[in-house]
Amino acid sequence: MLVCTVILGHACPGFYRGPGDRLEQPPEQLQGSPGTTPKATTGVTQASRLGVTKASRTGVTFWRHLTAQPPHRHFAIFTNGNITNMKSRLRNIGPAALVTAAFIGPGTVTTCTLAGAGFGYALLWALLFSVIATIVLQEMAARLGIVARKGLGEALKMQFHSGVGRALSVLLILSAIGIGNAAYETGNILGGALGLEALFGEVSVFNSGDFSIRIWGPVIGIIAFALLFLGSYKKLEKVLVALVILMSIIFLATMVFLAPHLAEILKGLFVPQIPKGAMLTVAGLIGTTVVPYNLFLHAAVVQEKWKDKKDLKAARRDIWISILLGGFVSMAIVITSAVAFFGTGIDIHNAADLALQLEPVLGNWATGFIGVGLFAAGLTSAITAPLAASYATCGILGWKKDLKSKRFRIIWMVILGIGITLSAVGLKPLPVIVFAQAANGILLPIIAIYLLWVMNDKKLLGEHRNRLPLNIIGGLVVLVAIFLGARSILSVCGVI
Repeated sequence: MLVCTVILGHACPGFYRGPGDRLEQPPEQLQGSPGTTPKATTGVTQASRLGVTKASRTGVTFWRHLTAQPPHRHFAIFTNGNITNMKSRLRNIGPAALVTAAFIGPGTVTTCTLAGAGFGYALLWALLFSVIATIVLQEMAARLGIVARKGLGEALKMQFHSGVGRALSVLLILSAIGIGNAAYETGNILGGALGLEALFGEVSVFNSGDFSIRIWGPVIGIIAFALLFLGSYKKLEKVLVALVILMSIIFLATMVFLAPHLAEILKGLFVPQIPKGAMLTVAGLIGTTVVPYNLFLHAAVVQEKWKDKKDLKAARRDIWISILLGGFVSMAIVITSAVAFFGTGIDIHNAADLALQLEPVLGNWATGFIGVGLFAAGLTSAITAPLAASYATCGILGWKKDLKSKRFRIIWMVILGIGITLSAVGLKPLPVIVFAQAANGILLPIIAIYLLWVMNDKKLLGEHRNRLPLNIIGGLVVLVAIFLGARSILSVCGVI
């Protein structure tokens, strides 16, 4: 967005370029005749109506310098060579963008909002760690797919030669995938249902004391089921992803509008601390960003996008751009929530409460907008999570990875069915969503350890296997994840 502002600011005379250039139109159009310097005026002028409070000398000088240049200087970025290069780079953005779209779901919006509301900027370091860990681990998964032409599940199966070792490892991995994806899917469906509740209100078909059966969760699940079964979800998914991107842009704009305290943000980013009661939220922030099933998904989809080892550079660029943007959006949600809620005593229970942080930009439209955004994010993730579980399970068991395969379908149906059932029984959405992210954060070390093991297989990867520096970074990620996961479990059990 900032890049677009800079480009348009230099290319389009009527475009506002930022605080250093307060003029929204050429000086000559605001005041005076062509070629004269604008003079200070009183009363209501065209400049004041446009919101221009003062024409700075720097802005005027810059304008004259810009208009004095030949036209081709302003539009150099649009030459054929640059357009071709830009198109080429955009075509190479793909698999990692899917990973980012998968973790910018209702779980991220909810967990990041609660983190900011409850602990201010104090947990931003957890997101910074998560972004670094995601880049490191997703790069390994992408390298495995491109170089070895194997999914993570298939590669893991090749590591075991004894029947007992293979059986135990397969059981452990499938348990992690099953538990993690079932929890994640429940959170996805509840997040989408939360959005529909914001738009149409809560609807229950059975109420008895504290127990009720709500319909919006099953509605989301049935839509996801139909799209997956018919195999017609890809076009709709693009629309849903576009809505998620729009929601992300609004959060970024709100963050800028609120002008948060930079020094406090930097402290939250680089001075790790875990306030009392924050342990499960820390695990949730990690689990909502470094999603274990994304490692399986990424290793599979890069094989369709790139066919040669020379494409590793493009794949890494894709990862850096996509994951950093996703991480920045997550941080923006924490920051806007901290400004809006921290220290106010406001409790967050539903989508209307989540929407309060967007009111400075959207006003009365905030609740409807967050409702649409949560619905889109929830449905997108409700499709992606069961698919990833099927790819991972079929890969490690050696089954055919075909959308129409009976075994493939049974796996995603089980995951989706668990999510639909748990979303219908009246569970409170926000605590369940945070718990689902925390469960993934706790299970992350299991998958990460196996990934590191595979990435050191010389026979499988040759010269592209992990080197010592990357093993050290990966090992640190695993150790931190184990430490935080263990503390989360102890915290839930009431030990600490």
